[in-house]
Amino acid sequence: MITDMHKTLRCLFLLILTVASIGVKAQQASLVENSIEVDLQKKIAPMKPVWSWFGYDEPNYTYMKDGKKLLSELAELSPVPVYVRTHSLLVSGDGKAALKWGSTNAYTEDTDGNPVYDWTIIDSIFDTYIQRGMKPLAQIGFMPEDLSSNNPKPYRHHWKPGDPYTDIITGWAYPPKDYNKWRDLVYQWVKHAVERYGKAEVESWYWEVWNEPNGHYWMASQEEFFKLYDYAADGVKRALPTAKIGGPNIAGTSGKKATEWMNNFIKHCISGTNYATGKRGSPLEALLFHAKGAPQLVDGRVVMNMAPQMRDIAAGFRIASSYSETKDLPLIIGESDPEGCAACGMATNPENAYRNGTMYSSYTAASFARKYLLADRAKVNFLGAVSWSFEFENQPWFYGFRDLATNGVDKPVLNVFRMFGMMKGDRIGVESDRMYLLETVLDSSIRGQRTDIGAFATKDEKSAAVMVWNYHDVDKQGPAETVSVVLNHVPVKKAMLNIYLIDDENSNSYEVWKKMGSPQKPTQQQITKLEQAGQLKCVSSSTIQISEGKTVVPLKLKRQAVAFIKLDW
Repeated sequence: MITDMHKTLRCLFLLILTVASIGVKAQQASLVENSIEVDLQKKIAPMKPVWSWFGYDEPNYTYMKDGKKLLSELAELSPVPVYVRTHSLLVSGDGKAALKWGSTNAYTEDTDGNPVYDWTIIDSIFDTYIQRGMKPLAQIGFMPEDLSSNNPKPYRHHWKPGDPYTDIITGWAYPPKDYNKWRDLVYQWVKHAVERYGKAEVESWYWEVWNEPNGHYWMASQEEFFKLYDYAADGVKRALPTAKIGGPNIAGTSGKKATEWMNNFIKHCISGTNYATGKRGSPLEALLFHAKGAPQLVDGRVVMNMAPQMRDIAAGFRIASSYSETKDLPLIIGESDPEGCAACGMATNPENAYRNGTMYSSYTAASFARKYLLADRAKVNFLGAVSWSFEFENQPWFYGFRDLATNGVDKPVLNVFRMFGMMKGDRIGVESDRMYLLETVLDSSIRGQRTDIGAFATKDEKSAAVMVWNYHDVDKQGPAETVSVVLNHVPVKKAMLNIYLIDDENSNSYEVWKKMGSPQKPTQQQITKLEQAGQLKCVSSSTIQISEGKTVVPLKLKRQAVAFIKLDW
């Protein structure tokens, strides 16, 4: 009986030891569960600032008060010249901005049908860029009223949020009634640009013809678009043979019909009969296409979907690399966004309610990291991804447009680009045990039970930088998680460490505005406070000792937060 008791006690003792051991192991696992390893010696490729491209529908916002302010901020945050793309540079009208509308009145005809050129408004747009060291991704479009083949009219639309998207399609979307006049218009524009800004400056720009010709923006056939492109390209090259031109900026790149469009366009530029010259092929110095996500409202909550955007990018890269003539061309994602309508606010499109806060900023960090991964995998010349997101002048505060600032106050998303602006040198190796695999994101976005805690890192001779995010498609806040960022092979024994943070309490003008009571007529004192809250906030600054080339930076990351570690020596 004593022996049986001893056996029982011994088993009980072993059980306690086993449970304790499991507990210790579980505790140890929890301490390293959210671990990010950064290897400063593992170079991947030079850090190309593909993020430093921006665009918008309304060209006349460019030279308005808040437009100028935001452009100055974009120029300041980028270590390289920012490229800017905008629609409607050749549209007829009085130069007054409206949602999804803009005009320059560059081309009219006199009573005898002779062309009259007026570059005043286009000059004021491009001057604003050039004065800030920025460069146009100059869109040749849309069709001037006196040159449009559309009959009957209207020409000017009066679209507003909530109206059918197709209501914007009026006379500006049609082919020219005279292709020689169309070519001459482009020739005169490029010639004027060279005279105003100089040959070397204009050679550094990119020109592109039209926008989404496979969608509502082009009211004619595919072949008619090829003709439009050929005549425009001939006008550009006659004025400046060394100018760079490309296209076609199709929509929905991964779709079957869009893929056919892209392939047919490339084949036409390689070996088709040029409509303008009669020769073989057409100039093509850059290939452009669009990529968009697809958020939805599910049970009253926004659920993002990154997968369609990533699939569009993968398709564009794949198509380009399939031709020897285009595999090394600069690739520009002419619009790269979480969804498709910047001017559709959350009041009329509640699925767009992600735009004011940290959902937009964390999505931006997580998606741009995958763009680089897709380019690495495809081995293509990825030049830029245009964030079709700017500002909307004199609109309600935080209306939910897809913009970087509201009434001159920066939104959290702009601070992600400030982070990118501090990343230089080479992209370096990163491993995270919580970052979703690229194939998973392509297939089903980021929908699992756990959030995507990922990182993106760079290093140059005297600094290193790591961007870390905590993202999930379902738009809700969550408690902070501990993330351990381990930097290996740091080449010095002492460094300056700065940590920046975007979350519901930092670098976030939207949360401050809500705490003010969401005023639509804030006082100047409130505006000053909002402007300060819109800046990127450094939450920690210290000098640290590096032991054996390694340092560990602990972070507390709430759901939707983006942190930025900057190490300088």
